[in-house]
Amino acid sequence: MTFRSAGLPALEARLKDDLSLLELPSKSWVPPRFHDGSRVRDVVVVGGGMCGLVALASLQLLGIDNIVAYDRAPEGREGPWVTFARMRTLRSPKQLTGPALGQPALTFRAWYEAQFGRDEWARLDKIPRTMWMDYLVWYRKVLDLPIENGTRVLEIRAIEDDLLAVDIERLADGKRETVFSRRVVLATGRDGLGAPFVPAFAKSVDRRFWAHSADAIDFAALRGKRVAVIGAGASAMDNAATALETGAGSVDMFVRRKDLPRINKFTGISSQGVVNGFIGLPDEWKWKFLHHTLGAQTPPPRDSTLRVSRHENARFHLGSPITDLRQVGDHVVLTTPRGQYPMDFVIFATGFNVSLETRAELASFAGNIAYWTDRFAPDAGLESEELATSPYLGPSFEFQEKVAGRTPGLERIHSFNYPATLSHGKLSGDIPAVSDGAQRLAKGIAKSLFVEDRGIHFDNLKAYDTPELQGDEWTDYEATAQEKSA
Repeated sequence: MTFRSAGLPALEARLKDDLSLLELPSKSWVPPRFHDGSRVRDVVVVGGGMCGLVALASLQLLGIDNIVAYDRAPEGREGPWVTFARMRTLRSPKQLTGPALGQPALTFRAWYEAQFGRDEWARLDKIPRTMWMDYLVWYRKVLDLPIENGTRVLEIRAIEDDLLAVDIERLADGKRETVFSRRVVLATGRDGLGAPFVPAFAKSVDRRFWAHSADAIDFAALRGKRVAVIGAGASAMDNAATALETGAGSVDMFVRRKDLPRINKFTGISSQGVVNGFIGLPDEWKWKFLHHTLGAQTPPPRDSTLRVSRHENARFHLGSPITDLRQVGDHVVLTTPRGQYPMDFVIFATGFNVSLETRAELASFAGNIAYWTDRFAPDAGLESEELATSPYLGPSFEFQEKVAGRTPGLERIHSFNYPATLSHGKLSGDIPAVSDGAQRLAKGIAKSLFVEDRGIHFDNLKAYDTPELQGDEWTDYEATAQEKSA
C-alpha cells in the first residue's frame, strides 16, 4: 500500500504506533504545585510558531505535560509563514527533518507523501512556503499540543525565587489574568528580544512613505509606484519580487557592498559536529565562528534573486549605502554616494536588533540580563555590535544575570529564539537543527525540575513499596535441610 492510498489517517496511526513502541510520551512525573489556590504550570511557552511547537513537543515527550503556549495570532497564522514571509518556497532543502524530533512519521516528507505520493515527492523541488504552514498546523494537531491563540503575554515577573508570574491578556475581550509557572520559554522568533531595525534617519520621514520588511505591506497600493528596497538579503529579494509581481512601476535595490555575497558559510560546515559541538567551544571560538559568518554575510537564494532580476524594471545599485532620506512633497529622496533617487515608497529589509528595553514582557528583568559584551571582549578587529548585544545564555538557553543576585528568577526564563545563536549555534531560529535545540532545552528543564524537587522524589522513593517478589519464589537450603533432618 502506498502512502497516497493510505493518506493522513494511516500516517497518524503509524506515528501513534511508533511513539507507543518507544513508550512516548513518557509518563507524567513532575509533582503538582499550587500557588494561591491555582495550579502552577511547569512551563509556559511564549509563541506558538515552529520553535514553540517543537519546544512543547519535546517537553511533552519527556513527561512534562503541565504546559501551555500563548500566541497572539489566530490559529494557523503563527510565525512568519503566512504573514510577513514573502518567499515562494522555503530556503532549506526539502529533505531536512526540521521539527520531527527523530520521528520519521512526523517529518514533512511523510506528511507530503501521505497526501501526494512518493513520485510527487521526487518531483518536488523546494517546499512551498504556505504548505509548510499547513504542515505545522497538522504537527500541532497530531501531537495535541496545548496552545492558546489570541493571547498576549504582557509581563513576566518573579514572585518567589522559584516561581514566575505571567500576566496575559485575551485579545478577543481584553480580559487579563495571571498564570504561575516554574519556567518560561521565549519562542519568539527573529525579533524575539528586540524589534525590526531601521536606520535613525528613517524615523524623521512620515510613516506612510516606508515600511520594514516584517510589516504588513499593502503591495497592491504600490502599483505603478517607484519602490526602493534597502538591503540584499533573502527578505530584501522577496519583498522586491513581491512588489514587482504586484505591479510596481520600478524597484531599485540599494546595497552597501560592492558585490552580493556568494557563499553561505554556515551551510558549508553544517554537521552533527557543529550542532552538538558548538556549545562546547570556548567563548573566543564561538565569537570567531559567528564573526566570520556575519562578515561574509548570507547570500540571498539564487531563485529569489532571479525572481527579481528577470524584471526589466528592477535595478541593482551596488556600493550604495543610504546616507540620507528626506521627504519632498508627495515623495521621498534617497541619497547614496552615487547619487540621489526620488522614490514613492521605501522598504527596509534591514533585519532585527536585540533591544531588551523594548520588550514589555521582560521589563522586570531587562536591566540585569547579561549580554555577551558583559562577559567577553573580542580581540581588536573582531568587534561586532550585533554579537556584543546577543544574550549570554546558559546551557539550557536560560538567561544569566549581569549582576548576580539582583534579579532572582531570571535563570528560569529561556531564550529559545534567534538571538541565542552565539551561545548555542543555529538551533533555535532555523529549520535544520531545531529538533536538536528543542531537545537540549527540554532536557535541561527536566534536569532542573527534578533537582529542585529532589526531596519529593526521595520521599516517593522511600514510600514506594510495591513488591517484586512475593516470598514464595525460593527456599533457604540450610533451613530446608535442617527440617528434613529433624
